[in-house]
Amino acid sequence: TTIFSGNPDRIQTDTDVRGIKFDTNWVVWSCKTLIAGDIGKLRIKLVEWDGRIWKEVTNNSPYLQVLRKPNAYQTRQQFIENWLFSLFGGNTYVLKERDGRGIVSRMYVLDPQRVTPLVSPTGLVFYRLQEDLLAKVPMGEVVVPASEIIHDRQNCLYHPLVGLSTAFAAGLAATQGLKIQTNSEQFFRNMSRPSGILTSPGFINDIQAAEYKKRWTENFSGANIGKVAVLGNDLKYQPLATDAKDSQMVEQLKMSAEMICSAFHVPAYKVGVGQIP
Repeated sequence: TTIFSGNPDRIQTDTDVRGIKFDTNWVVWSCKTLIAGDIGKLRIKLVEWDGRIWKEVTNNSPYLQVLRKPNAYQTRQQFIENWLFSLFGGNTYVLKERDGRGIVSRMYVLDPQRVTPLVSPTGLVFYRLQEDLLAKVPMGEVVVPASEIIHDRQNCLYHPLVGLSTAFAAGLAATQGLKIQTNSEQFFRNMSRPSGILTSPGFINDIQAAEYKKRWTENFSGANIGKVAVLGNDLKYQPLATDAKDSQMVEQLKMSAEMICSAFHVPAYKVGVGQIP
């Protein structure tokens, strides 16, 4: 059996942008919740072919119940949103539970990190599942045929059974946005004063330099920022780091937000970036 796996989210500069770090970017969060929330509100219709056209089934079909209540712990909307959130990671795996008639009576969105697609030498597809108590997957590992799994995937650039996360394209922009915000938070925590150096027109040996540095750090950093500094030996403070204006922070942050929106195919104004057309 061949196992198809990999780490498609480690991209470009080998920056790991998976999971929580990627999702903490506010634009990523907004795009995901916007799409999943809107699709989750849509009504599901069951249709059948009458020989000429597809018609909606409105009677008490045994296939309707699972669409109205997919499982015991999720509403229909929560189930669809769960499906979408998993799909943003590249793959959604839904395990089917059948009744005595063989009709699907329950569906469970599985943790994609606990599912591995398998391909047999003859080309048959199976899925290896790890323990999932909500989905009634027992301890250890279980291999099920493809007929019992709904595998929805997006962006299968390299293999038809391996979907790629949106982080593959938007991860660096999201990371850049987080770093800009982190740097901004540190900048304003320091009373909007950039870091710098102490200079002297005269010679300072290593011992004196270390002493000046120690006194400055102890007396004028952290909670002591803003105190009046009295400098001897004609010492001067010279800022080093660029401030928000020099680095065009707002423009950079907006650019990273627009890149993320582009990867999600979401108009920027819908997540608060840019003007409403």
